[in-house]
Amino acid sequence: MSAEATARVPAAMLPAALVAAAIVAFPTGTTSTLTERAAQHLLVNRLKGIHNASQVISITAPSDGSTTATVRAFGKTRNGWRQVAGPWPAWIGERGFAPPGRKREGDLRTPSGSYTFSFMFGVDPNPGVHYRWRHAGRSDYWDDDPASPRYNLWTNVRRHSAGRSPEPMHVRPSYEDGAVINYNAARTPGRGSAIFLHVTHHSPTAGCVALPRPKLLRLLRWLRPADHARIIMGRTATVTR
Repeated sequence: MSAEATARVPAAMLPAALVAAAIVAFPTGTTSTLTERAAQHLLVNRLKGIHNASQVISITAPSDGSTTATVRAFGKTRNGWRQVAGPWPAWIGERGFAPPGRKREGDLRTPSGSYTFSFMFGVDPNPGVHYRWRHAGRSDYWDDDPASPRYNLWTNVRRHSAGRSPEPMHVRPSYEDGAVINYNAARTPGRGSAIFLHVTHHSPTAGCVALPRPKLLRLLRWLRPADHARIIMGRTATVTR
């Protein structure tokens, strides 16, 4: 578990279930105050780049060089933000987080910043997501060649060239289920490609964020395009105010 695991999180930032347990120990009349304090101290209230999102997934680590990070999910209601999942440990890039604007193709780092989701995909059938979903077949690849005209695009090699050494999408367990993080949407050559939220293979990634499949599916089924969902990733000091 990462250095940001539950044992090191202030009590006011614990998941809802633990906050609820704490409430039971307080006399009648203090529940509202405790709940309000917990909400005020949620990480989401300090994150940069939320924009108009009412669903946010945070991926944070204490240092850029960490290969693991802490995942939390937050939903916004008319009464404010609440934490709906996490904290969970996840794997990130083999060389940790790239500082903002410094992600490069093949550097084995996860980009820092705030991003939307493009679509979801998987080798297995659609698990019940709300985003557009694509089946990952044996002829589907992700073009990660900066010199290719289809750089940073899902590509079916029966119809198009996917450049040199493209990323196969029909891969287990990693791509049994996944979401495309909308990184380098401008497809600037060399700035990095193929950044996904996917199933862990129990080791650092080439730049993606990886979770155990049950936890990943919980997030994928929860996310909704209408809520302008975002994933905010990076060293805690970089992505917070």
